[in-house]
Amino acid sequence: MNIQIVSVGKLKEKYLKMGIEEYSKRLSSYAKIDLVEVPDEKAPENLSDADMEIVKKKEGDRILSKIGADTYVIALAIEGKMKSSEQLASDLESLMTYGRSKIAFVIGGSLGLHDDVMKRSDEKLSFSKMTLPHQLMKLVLVEQIYRAFRIIKNEPYHK
Repeated sequence: MNIQIVSVGKLKEKYLKMGIEEYSKRLSSYAKIDLVEVPDEKAPENLSDADMEIVKKKEGDRILSKIGADTYVIALAIEGKMKSSEQLASDLESLMTYGRSKIAFVIGGSLGLHDDVMKRSDEKLSFSKMTLPHQLMKLVLVEQIYRAFRIIKNEPYHK
């Protein structure tokens, strides 16, 4: 299976990089993982709604340019469906069983994802009703994908 994580913005925090690298290394024995960062659009704090839309559109276009036509897309969005780790594992296993070998998880920037990205997505996934920093979300996501493969393979992993 080929898993792509497309996220907005460059990861700067060393502790997050180290965690993502560790889980990516662990995950590499189960799937090919490709971490893709697209540049975030610089924007001042006080944006009008129109300006926010422009920023999200530019970031959305960058995201979509990285996703193949045959890729199953899962957008991380606060309004998405919440799942347990076991449900995520089951869903990934079903995708693999039915020939969906390319999956992209998409993490938006600080303003969220543009409607074009949401429309391209095959499903929307939420990890919490709380807003989480998008860079921290990447670490949590990689860990949960790794956990899902451990569940699929019936291998032990801490609870």
